[in-house]
Amino acid sequence: MYPDDLKYTSEHEWVREPGEHEGAVRIGITHYAQDALGDIVYVSLPEVGATVTGGETCGELESTKSVSDVYAPISGDVVARNDALDTTPELVNNDAYGAGWLFEVVPSDRSQLDDLMDASTYEGSLEG
Repeated sequence: MYPDDLKYTSEHEWVREPGEHEGAVRIGITHYAQDALGDIVYVSLPEVGATVTGGETCGELESTKSVSDVYAPISGDVVARNDALDTTPELVNNDAYGAGWLFEVVPSDRSQLDDLMDASTYEGSLEG
Protein backbone atom coordinates (compact mmCIF):
# COMPACT_ATOMS: atom_id res chain seq x y z
CA MET A 1 0.00 0.00 0.00
CA TYR A 2 3.01 2.33 0.59
CA PRO A 3 5.62 1.82 -2.14
CA ASP A 4 9.19 1.33 -0.88
CA ASP A 5 10.68 3.54 -3.60
CA LEU A 6 8.97 6.66 -2.23
CA LYS A 7 9.70 9.00 0.67
CA TYR A 8 6.86 10.28 2.88
CA THR A 9 5.89 13.21 5.09
CA SER A 10 3.85 13.38 8.27
CA GLU A 11 1.34 15.45 6.25
CA HIS A 12 0.71 12.37 4.04
CA GLU A 13 2.54 13.47 0.90
CA TRP A 14 4.91 11.23 -1.03
CA VAL A 15 8.04 12.13 -3.00
CA ARG A 16 9.44 10.08 -5.89
CA GLU A 17 12.96 10.46 -7.27
CA PRO A 18 13.49 11.20 -10.03
CA GLY A 19 10.56 13.08 -11.51
CA GLU A 20 9.94 13.32 -15.23
CA HIS A 21 11.77 16.66 -15.47
CA GLU A 22 15.54 16.85 -15.03
CA GLY A 23 16.56 17.37 -11.42
CA ALA A 24 12.95 17.25 -10.22
CA VAL A 25 11.07 15.07 -7.75
CA ARG A 26 7.41 14.14 -8.22
CA ILE A 27 4.96 14.78 -5.36
CA GLY A 28 1.54 13.36 -4.55
CA ILE A 29 -0.61 12.33 -1.60
CA THR A 30 -0.65 8.88 -0.05
CA HIS A 31 -3.33 6.23 -0.26
CA TYR A 32 -4.09 6.96 3.40
CA ALA A 33 -4.71 10.65 2.64
CA GLN A 34 -6.92 10.09 -0.39
CA ASP A 35 -8.91 7.47 1.51
CA ALA A 36 -9.42 9.82 4.48
CA LEU A 37 -10.50 12.65 2.18
CA GLY A 38 -13.05 10.63 0.24
CA ASP A 39 -14.05 11.49 -3.32
CA ILE A 40 -11.86 14.36 -4.51
CA VAL A 41 -13.82 16.83 -6.64
CA TYR A 42 -11.40 19.76 -7.03
CA VAL A 43 -7.62 20.20 -6.95
CA SER A 44 -5.72 23.49 -6.57
CA LEU A 45 -1.98 23.21 -7.27
CA PRO A 46 0.95 25.62 -7.43
CA GLU A 47 1.69 27.00 -10.89
CA VAL A 48 4.79 26.14 -12.88
CA GLY A 49 7.46 28.69 -11.97
CA ALA A 50 6.23 29.10 -8.39
CA THR A 51 8.62 28.60 -5.51
CA VAL A 52 7.33 26.41 -2.68
CA THR A 53 8.68 26.19 0.87
CA GLY A 54 8.95 22.87 2.67
CA GLY A 55 6.26 22.43 5.31
CA GLU A 56 4.11 25.28 4.00
CA THR A 57 0.75 25.11 2.24
CA CYS A 58 0.96 25.20 -1.55
CA GLY A 59 -2.44 23.92 -2.68
CA GLU A 60 -5.77 22.38 -1.71
CA LEU A 61 -7.72 19.21 -2.30
CA GLU A 62 -11.48 19.51 -2.04
CA SER A 63 -13.55 16.40 -1.47
CA THR A 64 -17.19 15.69 -0.85
CA LYS A 65 -16.26 15.63 2.88
CA SER A 66 -13.89 18.58 3.35
CA VAL A 67 -11.10 20.78 2.04
CA SER A 68 -7.55 19.75 2.89
CA ASP A 69 -4.31 21.67 2.44
CA VAL A 70 -1.47 20.31 0.34
CA TYR A 71 1.92 20.95 1.93
CA ALA A 72 5.20 21.17 0.07
CA PRO A 73 7.38 18.34 1.37
CA ILE A 74 10.52 20.24 0.35
CA SER A 75 11.50 23.71 -0.81
CA GLY A 76 12.16 24.38 -4.48
CA ASP A 77 10.81 25.53 -7.82
CA VAL A 78 7.71 23.98 -9.39
CA VAL A 79 8.56 22.69 -12.88
CA ALA A 80 5.40 20.69 -13.63
CA ARG A 81 1.84 20.28 -12.40
CA ASN A 82 -0.61 17.52 -13.25
CA ASP A 83 -3.02 19.46 -15.47
CA ALA A 84 -5.14 16.33 -15.93
CA LEU A 85 -6.43 16.90 -12.39
CA ASP A 86 -8.14 20.12 -13.52
CA THR A 87 -10.77 18.05 -15.34
CA THR A 88 -10.31 14.64 -13.69
CA PRO A 89 -9.56 15.20 -9.98
CA GLU A 90 -10.69 11.67 -9.15
CA LEU A 91 -7.36 10.40 -10.53
CA VAL A 92 -5.97 11.17 -7.06
CA ASN A 93 -8.40 8.62 -5.59
CA ASN A 94 -8.06 6.07 -8.38
CA ASP A 95 -4.25 6.09 -8.77
CA ALA A 96 -2.61 8.06 -5.94
CA TYR A 97 0.91 6.84 -6.80
CA GLY A 98 0.58 7.04 -10.59
CA ALA A 99 -1.75 9.17 -12.70
CA GLY A 100 -2.92 11.05 -9.57
CA TRP A 101 0.44 12.76 -8.91
CA LEU A 102 0.20 16.46 -8.07
CA PHE A 103 3.31 18.42 -9.10
CA GLU A 104 7.09 18.28 -9.58
CA VAL A 105 9.71 20.38 -7.81
CA VAL A 106 13.42 20.93 -8.39
CA PRO A 107 14.71 20.95 -4.79
CA SER A 108 16.61 24.04 -3.66
CA ASP A 109 18.70 21.65 -1.52
CA ARG A 110 18.61 17.91 -2.22
CA SER A 111 19.59 17.10 1.39
CA GLN A 112 15.99 17.98 2.36
CA LEU A 113 15.03 14.58 0.97
CA ASP A 114 17.05 12.92 3.74
CA ASP A 115 14.59 14.31 6.32
CA LEU A 116 11.61 12.45 4.82
CA MET A 117 10.36 9.06 6.05
CA ASP A 118 10.81 5.73 4.33
CA ALA A 119 7.76 3.52 3.74
CA SER A 120 8.04 1.48 6.93
CA THR A 121 8.51 4.57 9.12
CA TYR A 122 5.53 6.26 7.47
CA GLU A 123 3.35 3.18 7.86
CA GLY A 124 4.39 2.96 11.53
CA SER A 125 3.38 6.59 12.04
CA LEU A 126 -0.16 5.75 10.94
CA GLU A 127 -0.52 3.08 13.60
CA GLY A 128 0.29 5.48 16.44
